[in-house]
Amino acid sequence: MAPLVYIMAILGCGDDGATCSRERIAPASYQSVAECQAAMPAILARNTDLSYPVISASCERGGAQIAESRSRAKPTAG
Repeated sequence: MAPLVYIMAILGCGDDGATCSRERIAPASYQSVAECQAAMPAILARNTDLSYPVISASCERGGAQIAESRSRAKPTAG
């Protein structure tokens, strides 16, 4: 069984903050929800380029395979 890790989804939301869509996954994985939540302010500060009135984040369970593929992915320009 793969170890449980958490990933952070970056969400773009409308003015009301209720209608959100997943725009990206942060390029890091976390061992606990608390660790993920503690990293949110810094990660959100690096994702202000999204064209939404509200930018939010959500910590979600992900498998080790997801975390590994994210860490190997090449960053995209833009």
